[in-house]
Amino acid sequence: MRRTKLKPLIVLFAFSAVVILSYVFKTQDGPGQSVEGIVTKVKDGDTVVIELLSGEKSFTCRLYGIDSPERANRGNPGQPFGDEAWEELKALVYKQQVTVELTGEKGYRPEICLIKKDNMDINREMVKRGYAWAYRENLKGPYAGEYTDAEKEAREKKLGLWQQVDPQPPWDFRTSSGNL
Repeated sequence: MRRTKLKPLIVLFAFSAVVILSYVFKTQDGPGQSVEGIVTKVKDGDTVVIELLSGEKSFTCRLYGIDSPERANRGNPGQPFGDEAWEELKALVYKQQVTVELTGEKGYRPEICLIKKDNMDINREMVKRGYAWAYRENLKGPYAGEYTDAEKEAREKKLGLWQQVDPQPPWDFRTSSGNL
């Protein structure tokens, strides 16, 4: 008799677990998954806020494989071309519909993403235009060659931040200024 009372509870528990897990996996986008959204805010030259077209919650997206000059914030000084990088990214994507490929990585809390607009790799475009470094430490696969080649081209043409004689990479700037 005891066995018959437990069976409905076990079935109910199993069903509840399946429902909860399917909700968790449905709402969390995995690596390589693409979503469509509108860029509602550009925080700096390599970070944006995306509002999903599906109506789900918006999220902060850090552009994969690049690092742009730091902007002044909270009383901390910025780097040369920090504001220009922010303006360039705004010109490319602000209030625009984009495709966002999630890498599954997280850094400083935001999602790490590849952003494309009209089949243009925005991450690479920021490097190509001279407003970001190819972040070699984190680059993998085909992006490593594409992004480092784009940086080399921008350096040779003295575009954006490469107008400076010896620009300080943002990762060194953050370490030396304590803006980690």
